[in-house]
Amino acid sequence: MSADFPVALVFLLGAVVVPLLHGRLRTAWMLLLPVAAFACLLTLPLGESGQVELLGQTLVLMRVDRLSLLFGYVFVLASLLNVIYALHLKDTVQHVAGLVYAGSSIGAVFAGDLMTLFIHWELTAVSSVLLIWAQRSDSSFRTGLRYVLVQLLSGMFLLAGALLHWRTTGSLAFGQIGLSGPAGVLILIAFGIKCAFPLLHNWLQDAYPAATPTGAVILSAFTTKLGIYALARAYPGTEMLIWVGTLMAAFPIFYAVIENDLRRVLAYSMNNQLGFMVVGIGIGSELAINGAVAHAFADILFKGLLFMSMGAVLLRTGTVKGSELGGLYKSMPWTTGFCMVGAASISAFPLFSGFVTKSMIMSAAAGEGLLLTWLVLLFASAGVFHHAGIKIPYFAFFGHDSGIRCQEAPRNMLVAMAIGAALCIGIGVFPQALYAILPYAVSYQPYSASHVVAQLQLLVFSALAFAVLMRTGIYPPELRSVNLDSDWFYRVLFASWAQRATDALQQARATFGRMLRSTGGRLYARIHRHHGPQGSLARTWPTGSMALWVTTMLLAWLALYYLP
Repeated sequence: MSADFPVALVFLLGAVVVPLLHGRLRTAWMLLLPVAAFACLLTLPLGESGQVELLGQTLVLMRVDRLSLLFGYVFVLASLLNVIYALHLKDTVQHVAGLVYAGSSIGAVFAGDLMTLFIHWELTAVSSVLLIWAQRSDSSFRTGLRYVLVQLLSGMFLLAGALLHWRTTGSLAFGQIGLSGPAGVLILIAFGIKCAFPLLHNWLQDAYPAATPTGAVILSAFTTKLGIYALARAYPGTEMLIWVGTLMAAFPIFYAVIENDLRRVLAYSMNNQLGFMVVGIGIGSELAINGAVAHAFADILFKGLLFMSMGAVLLRTGTVKGSELGGLYKSMPWTTGFCMVGAASISAFPLFSGFVTKSMIMSAAAGEGLLLTWLVLLFASAGVFHHAGIKIPYFAFFGHDSGIRCQEAPRNMLVAMAIGAALCIGIGVFPQALYAILPYAVSYQPYSASHVVAQLQLLVFSALAFAVLMRTGIYPPELRSVNLDSDWFYRVLFASWAQRATDALQQARATFGRMLRSTGGRLYARIHRHHGPQGSLARTWPTGSMALWVTTMLLAWLALYYLP
């Protein structure tokens, strides 16, 4: 295999073979693909390769640098965990869709031009929606349709921006773009949809909980992190992103606290963590960019671990509603333990991955004098501990005993969760292993006494607040309900307008129909009165005798024939 062989093709071509294989041979093949892809990554030389000339432009299929390599590593690692987690499935569609989704995401990461990026961008949308439709229900079909329309809309903005950028600059190179013109704005909107910017985010809470237990795990790894990579590539140091990210980190907390569906809670927590990354990209310093992409790396692991644990719960119990669960630690002790590792990681406990990545972003914000942003991120850190670090394991595995007794998760799921948990702890204990592959040299030391003490104080007081709120009954109870945020506009307001428009059209149709029937009836009655069997014309001799009419026509024909 060539040293510059596109890593994406390992997955894309490998996915074609999967339907032809069965049993252990299929298992071995799917496990081999991420291993082969990782081997390709290790041999990739830095620089550009795979140039193709098209319409006077040079398309770069492979652009390898430290930023793309970092995301390449974590995407391949995520694909391996996803394959292991889904080995118990017999659904070929999910296996193929997952591999194509991973391959297209990796292809987008290594794209050196905007057109190559666009092709892979759209392929991620088409392949990922199959993981939602694989649930095979009417609701999942509708959800998947909304999801794919939003993702294709992102592609339309990207294509429009790329063409405008080409017309303006004469280049399709995918590098620093910024907001200097309309092209930059359009491309930013495309990336913002992928990153789930505020008011563009509801596809995430809508789609991820609707996917299959394994599908949600795969979805959590790629789409949003691809958006983060694109932002880090094209918009580092864009000040507007600081305030966008600050809002992203804060607002999901309020919805996650009152949400009953625990996979939707995780979707809101993803919004929260993406906010930290966007803030880091907006700051744009070396420390901030390192923190943003390092946190993306860690988030794929700990968020994937949390989605894995909830997927196992859904598989064994048929529900992830907080109001319907509780006491599962008795039946699923291993899943409980792995979930606790994921919860500790996302909450930034010392010795876990989130502590050594999130702190880089917080330190960068403090170093730039962004006091308000730092305070909001501090609040967001406490909030995520409440809803993801405490709420999910408490209501799923502890809390009241729901009486549900079930089997532990399948062995392959436990293996995937064990690997994810080990990596979360490994990065937390040995952060230098992750720091070594970041885009810029790292001199940051997360385990200072002041930082450890401050973080432990934050976590202890957050836990105390949760306990007090639960004991006093102030904490919002887990209720069977559907919570709406900005999707209220299209689920309620626009739906109401559409219903009113439909009712008006139906009323107009009914009125027109009545008018038509009335006018037609009067016309028919008039015709029938004169031309019907008992009408005035029917009672006269010319119309009452067919023989007379025939005789008249024959005489006329003879006259015309014989007369000169």
